[in-house]
Amino acid sequence: MLIGIGLGPGDKELLTLRAVRLLKEADKVFVPGKMAKDLVAPYTEAEVLEFPMSNDEDVIRAALERNAERIAPAARNGTAVLGMIGDPSFYSTFSRQVEIMRASHPDIETEVEPGISSITAFASRAKLAINGGFVVTDGEHPDAMIMLKVKKPGELMRSLQREGYREFVLAERVFQDEERIYSGEQIPEQSDYFSIMYARK
Repeated sequence: MLIGIGLGPGDKELLTLRAVRLLKEADKVFVPGKMAKDLVAPYTEAEVLEFPMSNDEDVIRAALERNAERIAPAARNGTAVLGMIGDPSFYSTFSRQVEIMRASHPDIETEVEPGISSITAFASRAKLAINGGFVVTDGEHPDAMIMLKVKKPGELMRSLQREGYREFVLAERVFQDEERIYSGEQIPEQSDYFSIMYARK
């Protein structure tokens, strides 16, 4: 198995307890560079992989393919961890690496463990209280939304479908014992206060 774990924004004290446990338990740990290697150093030895900062898609893909071949033996025979700065699900190379892994090694399972993202770290350091809707983008026009506290997800989904949204995921009580995840036509009419919905065009 390959587990992508979030290492947070760069402070050793902002690793989650789960991240620390997984780093200690993993058969092999991989990281994208010196900053990540320093973050995990108190808990484990890590092998640095190549993630080139390049606009050349061929260069990037070739590096990810090489990484996949280095990760695969450990992930197939035990647990491999790939530690990423921030959160592996937000603007992270982890998703690209998983895409390559699935193409060349479809038998290897992958999981993601969250970390403190740059978005929440920024709000904390800038002393911002975000209590309304906002947009996060890397410069491209956004084609997805994340909505909190969705009490009538079925009604909301039908409304957004009229606006061109086609992909929907709803989660209730994430990481709690009562956690429930729905997608597409499974999405119910009513949901929990602790709910979050993703919609993509």
